[in-house]
Parts: sequence; C-alpha cells; structure tokens
Amino acid sequence: MMFCNTLCRVYRRVGLVYQIIAGLLVGAFIGEMLPAAVPAVAILGKLFVGALKSVAPFLVFVLVTAAIAQHNTETKTHIRPILLMYLIGTFSAAVAAVAASFAFPSTMTLVQSGDHALNPPSGIAQVMSNLLMNLVANPIGALSSANYIGILAWALLLGFALRRTAAASTLTAVADLSKAVSAIVGWIIRFAPLGILGLMAETAAATEFSSMIREYGKLIFVLVGCMAFVALVVNPLLVFWKIRKNPYPLVFLCLRESGIPAFFTRSSAANIPVNFALAKRLNLHEDTYSVSLPLGATINMAGAAITITVLTLAAANTQGITVDFATALLLSLIATVSACGASGVAGGSLLLIPLACSLFNIPNDVAMNVVAVGLIIGVIQDSAETALNSSTDVLFTAAADMGAAAQAGKTQ
Repeated sequence: MMFCNTLCRVYRRVGLVYQIIAGLLVGAFIGEMLPAAVPAVAILGKLFVGALKSVAPFLVFVLVTAAIAQHNTETKTHIRPILLMYLIGTFSAAVAAVAASFAFPSTMTLVQSGDHALNPPSGIAQVMSNLLMNLVANPIGALSSANYIGILAWALLLGFALRRTAAASTLTAVADLSKAVSAIVGWIIRFAPLGILGLMAETAAATEFSSMIREYGKLIFVLVGCMAFVALVVNPLLVFWKIRKNPYPLVFLCLRESGIPAFFTRSSAANIPVNFALAKRLNLHEDTYSVSLPLGATINMAGAAITITVLTLAAANTQGITVDFATALLLSLIATVSACGASGVAGGSLLLIPLACSLFNIPNDVAMNVVAVGLIIGVIQDSAETALNSSTDVLFTAAADMGAAAQAGKTQ
C-alpha cells in the first residue's frame, strides 16, 4: 500500500509532458519487443481515445453555451483575427504543397480500393450543402455523432437565448456545469501517458516502415515535409505577425503539448479537450478559446489542404497531365475551401481528393484509387496531418489573444 502511495506521489510530481514521453518510449519497446503483450496494452489507448471522443462533443456544447450566456458585452473576444489566421494558414499550406509537388514531382502505383462504401462529394456545392445541413442538424443527433458544426450552432443559439431570458441562478448553474465538465476532462487527461503508451505499442507493432514501397516513401516525404514547413516556417511567421516577438517558444510548446497527443489519437475532435487544457494553462481568454478551438477543429485544416493538393498533383503526374501555374493556384483555392469542409464529410480529407481531381478531368475511378493509396500511407499521413491541424488551432488562438493583450497594453 505504501509503495502504491509513493508511486502515485511520484506520478503527480513528474510533468505531464515527461510522462507522455515515457509512455511513448515504453509503448515503442512493448510494440517491438513484446508483441504478445500488445493486445492487452492497446486497450489503454482505445479507452483513452474513446473517453476523449465521448466527452469532447458535450464539453464543446457546455463551454460554448456557458461562454455566450455569461459573456460581458464590454469584454472583447478575438474570433475575427483567429478566423483570418485560419484561412491564411490553410491557403498558405496549399500553396506550399503546390511548390513542393513541383520541386519533387511524385507518381504512384494505383491500387483498387476494397471499400465500396466510400461516398465522396461531387463538388464544392455538395461540400457547402453538407456544411449548411450540419448547421440545422438535430441537436441530440449532433452530440451523438460529434457533428461540431451543429454543436456550435445550437450552443451559440442556446447561449444567446439564456443570456436574454435566464435568471441569474440559471446562469450560475450553467457556469457550474461548465466547471464540472472541465474537471472531468482534467481527470481524463491525467491518464494521457497510459493512453499514449497503448497507442504507441499498437502503432509500433502494426507498422513496418521498411516495407514501404519507394514511391510511397517519396510521397510521404513530400507530405510530411510540407507539414513540417508549415509548422516551423509558415505558422511562426503568422504568429510573429500577431505577437511581434520570437514565436518559436509558443510554436514548440503547442507542438509538444497538443501536436504529440494529436499525432497518436489521429483525431482533432479527441484532441479538443487537450487544447482546452493547454489554453487554460496559457491563461487565454475563455470566451475566445471556448469558441475558436472547436471552430478550428472544424475549419482550420492546413494538413488536409496539403494532403488534397499533394495527392491530386501526384495523380495528375501519374496520368501524364501537365499542370500550369494558374491551374495550380486554382487547385490551392479549391483545396482550401474543400479542407474547411473536410470534417463535414465522412472520411475526412482523403474523400475530398476526387473533388480536386475533377479539376484535371481525372476519372472518378482513378481518383478513388488515389484515395486507396492515401489509406495505405494513412498511418503516417493522417497522424502528421492531425498533429499539424490541432496544434495550429491552439497556436493561432494563443497568438491572437496575446497579440491583442500586448496591443491593449501599449494603448493604455
């Protein structure tokens, strides 16, 4: 008993980031050296991701409702500059992907997809239609299916209605509910090291990087290289634009504490509670991040824009199609708009590739073969994409909030 108490005290004293790193190392060791133990350990990862995915929709609904209901009209939020950074960042990512694809042209051996349930959107109009229909989805259905567009819409409406009609005691109850849900999230996040351990063990056991075909390796290199360029060059420039000082401490903090968990959970939705916890530790304005973070998980999709652009241009190269600069720029715009709607389409960014391929008149069956290639390399592509997307949500929120605070300090 004393040993368990001592172990718990040591566990609490060690920082969460160091615990996660330890979980990564132990998980990798188990996955490589003790494959028989992987099924038992992997359940930790499944439980952790399942808990995050389950609590995230209700967390977003409660926090956004409480923030709007209690919002002081004299208190300024910074949603508009964050939205601008989201759009600029996503478009810049698409342009970077075009440049990388021109510098390192890729082709692929197309394979047949065995998943006949895939149903990609037929055009931009359908993507926008999906988004609009998600806005008016049944609120209970939106919560159960993690439809964050619908959750945000109903939370905003309920928050505004409560602010206009609710008694003070009701607003206090809403605030208390928000604190209670946040406490539950905190308890779940304390188990992140064990969850990451399970996820890493399962990944290490299932992935044989050496077996990747050379052309797929080149494709992964271009994809991950673009995402690293956006994370380490484009994003810091946008952050510097807002805070006017060295952006890299904030960039690395967000990559470490948000990007690493997102890399292994491979779910922006599951990482929303992690981003909320980080925003709270950074002392960001709750009225801002309670809206901007779930909104970012929906529309801030720089990684998705890179995936759509790189795989579409690789498909064009495979088909022998010459792409000029003007068409590539148009592809960047399409990838930006499509990426913003990725979360509203079943299958995420990969299923938006046929939409982009239609720009070059690439047949739909060929485009779906490209989707199949994306599924093959998805263990790396999807992990890196989610890490970039999710860490950028909290990074841009922090930059806008800190930049506004610094500007307010100068004017006083």
